[in-house]
Amino acid sequence: MSLESVRAFFAEHAPDIEVLVTEASSATVALAAEAHGVMPAQIAKTICLRVGEKTMLVVTSGTARLDNRKCKDTLGGKPRMLDGEQVLEATSHPPGGVCPFGLPAPLPVYCDESLRAFEEVVPAAGATNAAVRIAPQRMADLVGAEWVDVCQ
Repeated sequence: MSLESVRAFFAEHAPDIEVLVTEASSATVALAAEAHGVMPAQIAKTICLRVGEKTMLVVTSGTARLDNRKCKDTLGGKPRMLDGEQVLEATSHPPGGVCPFGLPAPLPVYCDESLRAFEEVVPAAGATNAAVRIAPQRMADLVGAEWVDVCQ
């Protein structure tokens, strides 16, 4: 269902973007980079966080690490990563396939500045073997993301 919601999202909002499904798993940054022939930093990983009662998605470069102080200052409190079950409930996407597209309900989405280093990034697309190739700014525009600096 999750892959289908992402396909429906792109069919409606960006029909020129193809959802790429691979034989190989792309559930981790390293596997995704190998499957799509890009550097690990070009993988746009989506992290599902909760600050207080607010659930949000933060999309970063595949090799970037969240900075606790920057996150707390920017996101309004100490962020807590959700477990796999909570991620699935919030996004409808399984861990390894989490992305800001095709969500069951709107969530705040933040794109980290680390993504701006690339003309094209490869975020997951709702399954552990699905992704898209997209310019970082276009991704942010499509999902109404706010640009932030929350990585080391």
